[in-house]
Amino acid sequence: MGNIAKLFIGMGLFLLGIGLVFLFMSKVEGWGAFKLPGDIYIRRDNFTFFFPLTSLLVISLILTLLFNFFRR
Repeated sequence: MGNIAKLFIGMGLFLLGIGLVFLFMSKVEGWGAFKLPGDIYIRRDNFTFFFPLTSLLVISLILTLLFNFFRR
């Protein structure tokens, strides 16, 4: 029973962290903190396209390192 409790606490903290990140991102206009060189941003007359390619790679690398650190 203790392992299930730890799992739920861990999942809750993980979801809390994701929620705080999304809250922070909503306060930053246009994801200004995540516009890195390599992100694709196209603005036309009445069309805007943003694909955070480099940002996704950086976030993926950080999450991979964190998960590998906590798994050991």
